[in-house]
Amino acid sequence: MVIHPLANPINERLMRLMNDKMNNVTVKLSFEKTTLPPFTDILVLGRECPLGMNGVGKCLDLLVPDGFDRFEVEDDHVASIIVNKNILLRIKPVAVIKILQERVFPFVGRSEIIKVDFAVKVEYDSFKVDINDG
Repeated sequence: MVIHPLANPINERLMRLMNDKMNNVTVKLSFEKTTLPPFTDILVLGRECPLGMNGVGKCLDLLVPDGFDRFEVEDDHVASIIVNKNILLRIKPVAVIKILQERVFPFVGRSEIIKVDFAVKVEYDSFKVDINDG
């Protein structure tokens, strides 16, 4: 036997009460374009994350083959990180992990997956160039 949710007497009373009390309803709506995978830089996986590094890694491999590297880490709350390989062209994995350990890991829950925006900007001090070479 299937009962429609609104046919439930409690829901009927709630609907009557809502209709009596509210004449106007305000809806707030927003949306934005996204890409797959829905992050581009780094994922931090909590130690009790439901999918784990291998599960998330396999999903990413289907979406972006060979686009991310996986690293297990030593931390009470964090089990692993998944890093976009383009970041690793500019900064060593050890340095990325150290930065995350200091600035992100303290805020990660054991069962969470945290998306980290990690931009690497290369800057040079002024330097001389021999304009006669060439």
